Amino acid sequence: MKNKDKNGTFNNAELEKSEPQIIVEIIEYAPNAVMTKTILKKITGNITIMSFDNGEGLAVKTSAFDSFAQIVEGKAEIVIDDVSNHLETGMGIIIPAHLPNFIRPNGRFKMIQTIIKSGYE
Repeated sequence: MKNKDKNGTFNNAELEKSEPQIIVEIIEYAPNAVMTKTILKKITGNITIMSFDNGEGLAVKTSAFDSFAQIVEGKAEIVIDDVSNHLETGMGIIIPAHLPNFIRPNGRFKMIQTIIKSGYE
């Protein structure tokens, strides 16, 4: 993969275009942390991959834009407007704009999040 620096760790730049990627290898787990890596970033939205160590999640937040969350490894609970959704590898969910949501871990997991900013002009 071309997004590793000379020390073998992934840098924060977008992924190399026109290069196949093994999605679950784009990002590693870090002890007691949530790690993020930008796959693609544009004015109209972005795609990010995240890894969550055991016990790590995301606090309640509300976004101005719709987003799509897809679990690429492991399991997680995504709570949207107080409704719990249990997702496993290969599953995804649209998180609507303006609704409170948070992510509760169920062990280590990796997730891709796609945010679409157009359509709200």
